[in-house]
Amino acid sequence: MLEQLALKVGGQQGEGIVAVGNTLAVALNRQGYYIYSYRHFSSRIKGGHSNDNIRISTKPRQAISDYLDILLAFDQETIDFNAHELRSGGVIIADSDKFPKSQPKVPPELENVRLFAVPCSSIAQEAGGAIMKNMVFVGATAFVLGIDLAIFTDAITSQFGRKGQKVVDQNLNAIQKGFIYVQDLAGSTLDMTLAPADGKRRLLLNGNEAIGLGSLAAGVRIMPAYPITPASEVMEYLQHRIPKVGGVVLQTEDEIAALNMCIGASYGGARVITSTSGPGLSLMMEAIGLSGMTETPVVIVDAQRGGPSTGLPTKNEQSDMYAALFGTHGEIPKIVLAPSTAEECFYTSIDAFNLADRYQCPVILMTDLALSMATQTVPHLNYDAATINRGKIATEEQLAEVPAGQLFKRYAYEDDGISPRVFPGTKGGLHHVTGVEHNEFGRPDEGAVNRNSMMQKRLRKLEGVELPGSVAYHGTSGPELLIIGIGSTQGVIDEALDRLQADGHTVAHAQVKVISPFPSETLSQYISKAKFVVVIENNATGQLKHIINMFGIHHEQMTSFLKYDGNPFQPQEIYDHCKELV
Repeated sequence: MLEQLALKVGGQQGEGIVAVGNTLAVALNRQGYYIYSYRHFSSRIKGGHSNDNIRISTKPRQAISDYLDILLAFDQETIDFNAHELRSGGVIIADSDKFPKSQPKVPPELENVRLFAVPCSSIAQEAGGAIMKNMVFVGATAFVLGIDLAIFTDAITSQFGRKGQKVVDQNLNAIQKGFIYVQDLAGSTLDMTLAPADGKRRLLLNGNEAIGLGSLAAGVRIMPAYPITPASEVMEYLQHRIPKVGGVVLQTEDEIAALNMCIGASYGGARVITSTSGPGLSLMMEAIGLSGMTETPVVIVDAQRGGPSTGLPTKNEQSDMYAALFGTHGEIPKIVLAPSTAEECFYTSIDAFNLADRYQCPVILMTDLALSMATQTVPHLNYDAATINRGKIATEEQLAEVPAGQLFKRYAYEDDGISPRVFPGTKGGLHHVTGVEHNEFGRPDEGAVNRNSMMQKRLRKLEGVELPGSVAYHGTSGPELLIIGIGSTQGVIDEALDRLQADGHTVAHAQVKVISPFPSETLSQYISKAKFVVVIENNATGQLKHIINMFGIHHEQMTSFLKYDGNPFQPQEIYDHCKELV
């Protein structure tokens, strides 16, 4: 029995590829298996090759596999593009209705690959409609994996129950027919049976959904945003759920309007979020400066994708780090957080709002497409951890001290740089707000003395600050090799680390979770003790490595390992590269 198995389902976008992956992922996750599912799709509504890479395991995994055990092919193009990933002994299940004049063609160089040609469309028509051919694929896969069909009843009922019991029964019938057809072809059980899972129910979320859920837990009630891949799912998740708690999602005309609305809502006292990707983040830069100058907390999700310009809108990349840190005009305190798993996305979202309120500054919650859109098994979340801290709010005593007819010192000079905040309509809290340099009352003041004092006040907020958990470290102290990563690279680095350790190498992994304020002190301690250091990142210029150097951390044997073709790393790629170093 297999402890883990990887399959990929592919075809033309819009053919039902996602439905196959989702049905298998949901049903198996509910049996206690750990799921990691990553979609490759085109930047169009319909057409173009699309596939869903699903990894099923009896233990947690947060990366795609190095190889495929099963390929579900809706067309020949899927075989042509992906069959080379199959291991020896792998299986292809193809819709033979798509090959009316010939059998699907398997590349001759593949060793010992078994092909099952299944007339999925015809079988689906018998079950009630050709649209259900994706469920025939599900049934065919279930036989190969040695799965009891009963596990699909719950998943299909929850997916199609709103359409009536007849539709539920038709889909279950299509699954059964696909199972029986491949069973008859194979003649016996295949050697791909999954080992039993622990049977525990866990969540199945992607990073975007986890951010949406974390935002609700943190008290968000307003989300102005403009749709953009891969960040749109945060907006879509909240638009179905935030009305239940009295909130609203607003689709704005552009990202500029979205962030300006956030600033207005936050100034009024609401907790508010917006989400975007690289192009939208560029448009928001002026408003980010306004947030910093007016000391109005905002939280911005930046789900990175391939750039520049429209670039690779549906592919993975980590190339917004410079923009997130340095894109704003002028100089303001800014916090940039970088979670690495869907579970972390939930908790980091809550932290983001508390930090924004505490330091009265913009917070960028930076993910990447692989983290944003890869569906993964998540342990049950601790909702008691969702504590809300609104920061330094003016007290009744402070407001009572304001002389009648005078303005409140909203931007009062404070040793920690953080002035008491007051919401509109609060008695004694009247003050002026402007994006121009201003004095303690908020009145415009461009004098040199005031400018120096105000600039120093704002920058003091994060001076010498290193946020808790800024770097996650595990492995040997003083290792032969230290691997540094950020964002979605965590899971794939951990697997490569395990393989290197099994080879007898002393290795360690430092995952950066905060890049502003940069954790120089902690990271420098780890780097200085390692013999070799390699920074793993999905961009072409080694942005994280250069940021590390920029903050004064250097190592003679520190190099980058980069990938920027739109695809996430695989464990074997990192293992092979690091093996050469050591």
